[in-house]
Order: sequence, then structure tokens, then C-alpha cells
Amino acid sequence: MTNPRQLAFIALRDVHKGAYADVALDRVLQKVNLPDNDRRLVTELIYGSVRRQRTLDTLIDQFAKKKSHQQPQDLRTILHLGFYQLRYQERIPASAAVNTTVQLAKENGFSGLTGFVNGLLRQYLREAGEQGGRGAEEKNSLLLPQSPVPSPQSPVHHFDPLQLPENPVERLGILHSFPDWIIQVWLEQLDFEETEQLCEWMNQSPTIDLRINPLRTSIEEVEAALQSVSILVKRIPHLPQALRFIGNTGSIQKLPGFKEGWWTIQDSSAQLVSHLLDPQSGEVIIDVCAAPGGKTTHIAELMADKGKIWACDRTSSRLRKLQENSQRLNLQSIQMYTGDSRQFNQFQNTADRVLLDAPCSGLGTMHRHADARWRQTPESVRELSVLQKELLTHTSTFVKPGGVLVYATCTLHPAENEEVISAFLAESPDWQIESPAGFELPEFVRSTPQGWFKVWPHEQDMDGFFIVRLRKTNNSE
Repeated sequence: MTNPRQLAFIALRDVHKGAYADVALDRVLQKVNLPDNDRRLVTELIYGSVRRQRTLDTLIDQFAKKKSHQQPQDLRTILHLGFYQLRYQERIPASAAVNTTVQLAKENGFSGLTGFVNGLLRQYLREAGEQGGRGAEEKNSLLLPQSPVPSPQSPVHHFDPLQLPENPVERLGILHSFPDWIIQVWLEQLDFEETEQLCEWMNQSPTIDLRINPLRTSIEEVEAALQSVSILVKRIPHLPQALRFIGNTGSIQKLPGFKEGWWTIQDSSAQLVSHLLDPQSGEVIIDVCAAPGGKTTHIAELMADKGKIWACDRTSSRLRKLQENSQRLNLQSIQMYTGDSRQFNQFQNTADRVLLDAPCSGLGTMHRHADARWRQTPESVRELSVLQKELLTHTSTFVKPGGVLVYATCTLHPAENEEVISAFLAESPDWQIESPAGFELPEFVRSTPQGWFKVWPHEQDMDGFFIVRLRKTNNSE
């Protein structure tokens, strides 16, 4: 079976039963040998339908007699695929989107409901006007419930059929498909317009960045090697090891320089973290939540692979990934340690620097994890903040007097960031935030008056991150 839409349906059925979207996608793609175009379509349909779930459910609620949650789950999934193509896929003709969705219903136990599926999708098209209201959510005015949507192909105005409530939180949540609580967290930190820009950014397909290994190669050499196979990359200002892929790459592992350890995949925001840690040759560094090891290997590169890095993680299977990467990059200074860092007592006062890249809700990287917005809850954030505080309190004892600890997360939730640090500093008089002065950090990194750093994705076009550098005073016990 090589029908991309049927494959997407099978994967989405697994997602609705609890599977992670990326795992479900891998599972269906491994069973078939699809051309690149079809693989991309399957990927887009799965990730897009998961990301836009709330908007798609709202359309079902609006056009069907039964609400989305009352529909048979498989039929709801088929309708998601149909509405997703009509609303967000400009390259797919409306007729093809409707006909293939009707065919999906016929082939998956709903042959008696093909008229219903056909009628529902065609009603959406009728209300949108002949162009189908594509991209409508980007133009749907936040002031008017029914605003004209100019079509790129025609001067005639078309309307977005999606009806939105007046409440600003629900309005943004339905339009951009986020739970209300996440919209609320952002609105407490950003104004309305910026929150919408952040929502739009999080719904884009993610870019892929790489980090060159200066111990094996140069950025010029990697650029030339990739150009030789027609892969385009661009440099990222202020990050000396970073390149960003432009366009499709095919299989990452087959690209020149990968097997040779010339480079590894790492988002530019994550690269900032190790630069802020600023490890020096010959030091003892402890990375307390190391797997899968992107930052650990970066630390080794910045230290010229001289010194000792203890890479700790609870999960040995995830540490194996770190081991594979350090071998490929030919790094010798990293030693693995399996276990919960909150239980370790052997590292007290041994480290020049500690990196705590804390487990978090990942609200800064939701574009990479299509289902993260539906998996996290206010309760899971509360539980994570407790874990983060425990990790910070205990692993800070690993640092020698005068040493440094960098706390980092890829979330944009104050309960996991500012509040964790404020609580720690209130209980730890021998610690203080290290002023950013003197660090060659990119100008765009937003440093707050308190001294922590925040990367906002819609401003910098990279993953959302929170980073703070802490110094243990020399007179600490």
C-alpha cells in the first residue's frame, strides 16, 4: 500500500490512540518505499493534522450536526485530513482534496457516509468561495468574526468560513490551534500581536540547523562539501559553528561529512547554551541531564576535547545515542554516568562548571513536536517545575566555590524558568546571577534586567529558550 493519504490515516489513528506523532510516522514510512514527494506529503498531512487539531475540530463542530467528539474516531480523523488539505494545502486542488477524502471514507468502513463527507467538505468550499479560503487563518482579522480573505490567485474577496468567538484567548486558540492555557501563558508575557506572531511561527515546518565540529573541519569546508551535492545552507550570525539547511536535504546521514564527524544536527538556540557555559580546556564539567548529548558534544568541542566531562542521565538507552555521537565526532573527553542526578553525592564540589539543561514542557519547540501542545497540561508543568527545583538545588552542590552553573530550558513558561531561578536564589545566598557583560553573545538574545536570557522564536527564527548563568561565590562552604 503506497497511498500517502491512507498511510497518513493509519498513522493518525495510532496518534489518537496515544502514539507520539513522530513514532507513528516512522512506523508507516518504514513499511513502504515511497518517492520523496509522497514521503513529504505523508509527513505534512500527519504533522499538520495533529498541529491544527483544534481548528479542524471546530470546523467539524460548525458544519456537522454532531460535534467532533461525538463522531466515530476514525471518521473524525478522515475529516481532519480533508479539512486540513482544503484549508492549509494550497498546492492540492480542492477537488482532489475532497475526492481523496471521500475515497478514504469508502475504504475505511464508512462507505455509507461518503455523501456526508462529500457534503461537509463542499459546504466549507461554498462558504469560502471558489478558492477554498486557503491560508485564511493568517488573514482572519482578529477584530471581525467574518473577514474577507483575499485570494492570491484572484482579485475577488473570499471569506474564511471559520467562525471565531469574541474572547481573545479562545479566538487565538481556535484560529491557531493551541489550548487556551498556552495562549494565556504567552499573553501574560507578550502583547496580543506578538502572541499571534508566536502562534504562527510555532505552526511552521521546522528548519534544521547543524553545528560544525571545529576539531575535524571548518565551516568553509562543510559549506563546500554540501554545495558539491547541491545542498544549500546559510550561516547564522553570531554563532561561529552554525549553518541552517535551506530546502530539502534528503537523508541527513547520507550527506557529506556526517559519517566523518564533521558536523552534527543541533538547533542554533541550543548552541547558545554551551557558549554561555564557556567551558575551558582542562576543566571538569558535569552535564547533569545530558542525553541525547547535543550540548555535551558541543562542550567537548569548545574545550578542544581536553578535560573531563561527566555526562549523566537517567536513561541508559538515551545515553547510547550520546555515545554513538561522540564516537562519530571522535571525542574522547566524555564519560557516561547512568542514574538520577538528584541522587548523586559523589560529585560534591568537583566541577568547574555544571550544565543543567532541565527536563521541561518544551513549549519553545512545539513546531518540532506536533503533539506537544496537546500532551502538556498546567498540571504537567507544575510537576516539571518541582523536578527542576530539586535538580537545581542538588546539582548546584557539584560546583566548586567560584564555579559556574548554567540553567537552560527549551520552554517559555515562567513557572519552569524565572520562578525556578528566583526560588533557588532566595534559598541560596552563596549564588548569584552572573552579569552578561563580557560574554560574546549575539546581540539579539534578549537579556532581562534580572540577567537571564530569553530567545523568542518569532523574533529570532530559532527555538524558544531560557538560559541563565549562575556563579557560586568563593566564600561558599
